[in-house]
Amino acid sequence: MIWKMSISLSSMLFLLISSFSSMMMSLFCILFEKCYIIEWEILSINSNSILATFVFDWMSLMFLGFVLLISSMVIFYSGDYMSGDSNMNRFIYLVLAFVFSMAMLIISPNLISILLGWDGLGLVSYALVIYYQNEKSANAGMLTVLSNRVGDVAILLSIGLMFKLGGWNFIFYTFYLSDNDSLLLKLLIMTAAMTKSAQIPFSAWLPAAMAAPTPVSALVHSSTLVTAGVYLMIRFSPSLLGSSVSVALLLISCLTMFMSGLGANFEYDLKKIIALSTLSQLGVMLSVLSLGFSSLAFFHLLTHALFKALLFMCAGVIIHNVKEFQDIRYMGSLCSKMPLTSMCMNLANLALCGTPFLAGFYSKDLILEMAFMSWINIICFILYVVSTSLTVCYTFRLIYYSLTGVFNLSSYSSVSDSSVIMTSPMIVLSLGAVMGGATLSWIIFPESYMICMSFSMKMLTLFISVAGGALGYLLNIMTIDYKLNHWGFMIL
Repeated sequence: MIWKMSISLSSMLFLLISSFSSMMMSLFCILFEKCYIIEWEILSINSNSILATFVFDWMSLMFLGFVLLISSMVIFYSGDYMSGDSNMNRFIYLVLAFVFSMAMLIISPNLISILLGWDGLGLVSYALVIYYQNEKSANAGMLTVLSNRVGDVAILLSIGLMFKLGGWNFIFYTFYLSDNDSLLLKLLIMTAAMTKSAQIPFSAWLPAAMAAPTPVSALVHSSTLVTAGVYLMIRFSPSLLGSSVSVALLLISCLTMFMSGLGANFEYDLKKIIALSTLSQLGVMLSVLSLGFSSLAFFHLLTHALFKALLFMCAGVIIHNVKEFQDIRYMGSLCSKMPLTSMCMNLANLALCGTPFLAGFYSKDLILEMAFMSWINIICFILYVVSTSLTVCYTFRLIYYSLTGVFNLSSYSSVSDSSVIMTSPMIVLSLGAVMGGATLSWIIFPESYMICMSFSMKMLTLFISVAGGALGYLLNIMTIDYKLNHWGFMIL
């Protein structure tokens, strides 16, 4: 037990120090407008050389800092959550390999080194999804790895397409492609991003991946695997503007938002509800990216990482206390016995809804206003409005069933907030969910967007949020018993 705690503690400290250093370097790059490109010659034969190129700009360093911060919290949290597991060391090493693969993807402008990180994410995520080695996790792992293979093939084809330029550093060469090659490259990159970020029609693997341990879900579905596709699209965003690919991406992401929001309102598995909310927010990021606001998509990516990791950690504490039940109908009235977890979960849920002055508000409100000002058609506009309302609806439904509703547990004796190791990372991320949005908005947007819209359109965001929350809570307070004899049938 002491060795297990020491390895999780040492890993946490290393990642935390690395995160702090990365964020400080990011602030330095923003303040002095610096960007560092490091080239390392791996091999040189005659006139041919193989170079490894790494880019350290404000965006890559800030995203890397957030990934390392959340990873450190997840590993420390795992020290107690996975304490009864006999393969704790293997679990920590897999998580560290996962973080290394993500770091490789973040700092690489080269498609080959991106493929190393991209493939590493897919393979390690497969190993983590099948960690419990039962039939459910095996099926989920197979679905995950096969879905991600499509994206790997798309990256390989894009590498072949850029071979004609004599290099694979897309930051330097993308603008020199011909129109036909450029369109094909955009389609391949969009396909790869859609598979990793689980957009339609590749959405099935994300809820299935909930078979993994909860700490993995907190890391994978907040700041690493699913956001890799969004980050790749942000890096390629200058070449996407004004193309037909951006129109297709807008429609697909809006449909994904609507589908996942609707599905979350009918789901009873706690982790799958949170996974579907992640899917919805990924649709928000890609939709605003397709409209040309890449900095805004990156802003929402960072704020979402803070409160979504917190939400998964709170879900893990609840599942741990209710004897591994994940059905929210077996929960209820947990706020009286788990006040700290309930407070953190409510903070994360309210940030997800875009409650004013929490982290999600600064990004979601700006995204909706910029989308309403843009050239989106009436279908995408309706999908935006309905999806935002559905987000608030399933959030309040989750709060009612798990925290404030009718008590459905068999016993209260095992339910408590007694684990300091599991609650400490939640408190740290709660501070991020409260203050992260305002802080990041000052850093990323030193100059404000000019938003010109009518009062009714400005109030539409507030109205649909309030309407969705009221609908979600009222529908779950009203207990409706569907009995056949109410309709004149007799049960034999």
